[in-house]
Amino acid sequence: VQLVESGGGLVQAGGSLRLSCAASGSTFRISAMNWYRQAPGKQRGLIASITTGGGSTNYADSVKGRFTISRDNAKNTMYLQMNSLKPEDTAVYYCNAEERHRDYWGKGTLVTVSS
Repeated sequence: VQLVESGGGLVQAGGSLRLSCAASGSTFRISAMNWYRQAPGKQRGLIASITTGGGSTNYADSVKGRFTISRDNAKNTMYLQMNSLKPEDTAVYYCNAEERHRDYWGKGTLVTVSS
């Protein structure tokens, strides 16, 4: 499975961005997909998850109510709609896909929120 993120960039505080994660390869075993982020000097952390079957979602408290995760199974693509962005949302955002016994990572896309 290969994952490619896109949609990052520079945005002012209060603005919006939509990230995409395109999956290719043997995607039929993927059970869930996730967005992680890693800010400078901090550990990578999980911010949003979605199951590929029922579409159940979960969010970290830091993004709940501002970010929305979604997926288009027909396109093998996952999205992260980010609204009301804050400077503390500045980070590299990574796409992750889970199978039963392993997971996969994209290379990340940088989001910079200016104050």
